[in-house]
Amino acid sequence: MGTSPGEGVERSSGNCAVMNTALVDGIVKAVLYEGYMLYPYRPSAIKNRQRFNFGVVYPRAHSEAQGGTDAWTMQTECLALGNEETQCVVRVRFLRMAARSIGRLLTPSNEMSSVTEANFEKVERLEVNDKIFQPWQEAVEEEIEVTEFNLSSLVAQPMQWPFRLSAKLEREAVRDERGFIAGIILRDKASVSGVIDLVVEQLKQGLFKLTARISNDSRIQGFGPISREEALTRSLVSAHTILEVCGGEFVSLIDPPEAHRECALACQNVGTWPVLVGEEGQRDTMLSSPIILYDYPQIAPESPGDLFDGAEIDEILSLRIMTMTEEEKKEMRQSDERARKILERTENMPEEQFMKLHGALRGLRAVKGEMP
Repeated sequence: MGTSPGEGVERSSGNCAVMNTALVDGIVKAVLYEGYMLYPYRPSAIKNRQRFNFGVVYPRAHSEAQGGTDAWTMQTECLALGNEETQCVVRVRFLRMAARSIGRLLTPSNEMSSVTEANFEKVERLEVNDKIFQPWQEAVEEEIEVTEFNLSSLVAQPMQWPFRLSAKLEREAVRDERGFIAGIILRDKASVSGVIDLVVEQLKQGLFKLTARISNDSRIQGFGPISREEALTRSLVSAHTILEVCGGEFVSLIDPPEAHRECALACQNVGTWPVLVGEEGQRDTMLSSPIILYDYPQIAPESPGDLFDGAEIDEILSLRIMTMTEEEKKEMRQSDERARKILERTENMPEEQFMKLHGALRGLRAVKGEMP
């Protein structure tokens, strides 16, 4: 899954310099889009009609209306070794949904300025110039970065970091073969707001517990309940927390040292799980993901790119895409820009690259003793 990471580079966050950013970002992006769109990559497919089961932080009002079954918070707790000089940066990445709707003009026009609500009607399908346009929920990547902070300072004074993304409506013209506007694409992004709470507790000399809690307090208009699709437009979708430390190191929660095992077991992670990321042995970065991973996850170098479907493997999905009908490919191509890239990559994949998807043998080691 995901694209192959590039060479290690350095990014500065204030006084902190974190290595291998390309490697870390490659893992984050692959997990960020897990489940974004499933085979056969078409909006009409049943399993794409209810999307995003991983890492959704819903508005509080919607969560409470559902009896708490849809979470409105996400909490990460992890351990860090450091001193009074240790600095930390927390970033929250997520997908923000843009509700795409399609309008058919009642009277073709030349200029967008002349297109009014009275001049178009919303439709479920519009075909212009042999292209299909359909309603969909598109994703926009967002990132909230908390200013660099000192771990010791937060022991005495927790931090709250409010954020707000404003609503926005975009319009795009769909022109026919004569150049007239035959339809419009509307992309409606609702406002999303919330708070990142950061709390640090010093458990013993040189050992800190860092808690990062994401809350979604986005306002919902009206008084009645809203649909899940509407709630998604005000949600943090596929939310992840990235934690970076400078002048210290994180402790693995999967395989903690014996001296810190009890403290590691006491960490409470809700809706997410932190693992070490980067080169094997590095301990300056943690990725807290709604998908359970091991420390130092890697993207298989044979993978040609994102397929968004962790329940399958690249070879099977590529074979299935090749067997799709031209009509199915047409819908896939027009449904989403990311789906279009999957189709183009698969159709143009060299035979030698396809053969690499069949499997790879890694990690061989000598076996001691005699064979039974």
